[in-house]
Amino acid sequence: QVQLVESGGGVVQAGGSLRLSCAASGGTFSRHHMGWFRQAPGKEREFVAAISWSGGVTQYTDAVKGRFTISRDNGKKTVYLQMNSLKLEDTAVYYCATRFMLWGDLVAGRADYWGPGTQITVSS
Repeated sequence: QVQLVESGGGVVQAGGSLRLSCAASGGTFSRHHMGWFRQAPGKEREFVAAISWSGGVTQYTDAVKGRFTISRDNGKKTVYLQMNSLKLEDTAVYYCATRFMLWGDLVAGRADYWGPGTQITVSS
């Protein structure tokens, strides 16, 4: 059983930056691909970014390319999402997720475990 806990959410002005962290406990972190998803009010949860278990492969949704960076520290069992140039439309609850070995499933939102989420609000 893997537990994920996100932190770093909050309120930020448009154009600002935030860094989210997701700490994992239990299970084997190093063989799990990790991802970030978000859900805005009234919308379905969507994929944001993913990173392979080795850290060598990353993938982003087009809306965040060039602005967000996903990274991981396997020694600390933590994955990060650095968010720069934030826009109003980035406002959402951000979720951390993990999937053992199956990259396509993670990107499609079929994760083994999810965190409870953290709210990001971008204000004008």
